[in-house]
Amino acid sequence: MKIKYIHNLEYSYEESVQLGEHRLCIKPRSHGFQRLINFDLNISPNPKILYPLLAASGEEINRITFEGYTNNLSIKAVSEVETLKHPDIFDGVKERDLTLPFCRSIINRDLQGALEGWMPNGQHDPSAVELAQEALAGSSNNALSFIYQLIEIIQDRVKYTKRHTGPAWPASRTLRERVGSCRDLAMLMVEACRSVGIPSRFVSGYHFEDPLPNEFDLHAWAELYIPGAGWRGFDPSGKGLIDERYLTLVSSSKSNLTAVITGNFRGRTNLKNNLSWEIKPLQILSLIHI
Repeated sequence: MKIKYIHNLEYSYEESVQLGEHRLCIKPRSHGFQRLINFDLNISPNPKILYPLLAASGEEINRITFEGYTNNLSIKAVSEVETLKHPDIFDGVKERDLTLPFCRSIINRDLQGALEGWMPNGQHDPSAVELAQEALAGSSNNALSFIYQLIEIIQDRVKYTKRHTGPAWPASRTLRERVGSCRDLAMLMVEACRSVGIPSRFVSGYHFEDPLPNEFDLHAWAELYIPGAGWRGFDPSGKGLIDERYLTLVSSSKSNLTAVITGNFRGRTNLKNNLSWEIKPLQILSLIHI
């Protein structure tokens, strides 16, 4: 599909503040199964420095610094993107050994960061390990069977709900609460997959549902590295394997590095600030890529 949309972010402060450095991940990915046609970014107040950089995942992000004082921070990004039909994953894995657990010695060294656990010592969350072993038992130790079995278990155990603010919860909390946002379910899936040797990373972007709503919301899912098929997206809060109705902004082995915006400001202690956002289509150029 081909779409043009706007993503607005508005911060307001009850009195003037001095903005610190901000990290912005709002430019769509320009490789893989999508093509960035045009991107226009407007920031107010004007940044002192707007520095584009290539993140470790290969996506372009921006580092922004400001000078002076302000009561508001406004960011408007207009993007035109074409998402492409994804190749059949089963065609990619033909004649590949997908037996789990994957041995680390056969995994490309570039993927090692996508295998680390989220515990402070680099170990995997025991709750996620237990969940993964349950899915593994019903999958004949085949990677794709395991992935679909894991998604089925997650959707059975955890009720999906929207939660717009805050970081992704640890796997143990999501399973304990039995409810979670797309970020929480993605974190749970990533951690479970890593525990059986599947390189996994966290993704932030949008899901253009059918029919298209008048306004969109940010969405999160997991990308898993499958031998023979490469990085492929799976949505544990949706239908599983993603398609061309998903648009990626940024991915990372660490979930906190996929936030659309992070930063700080200097001001009075306990100073109140408010964030509002809007994501809406401007033009639907085509719904199906042929």
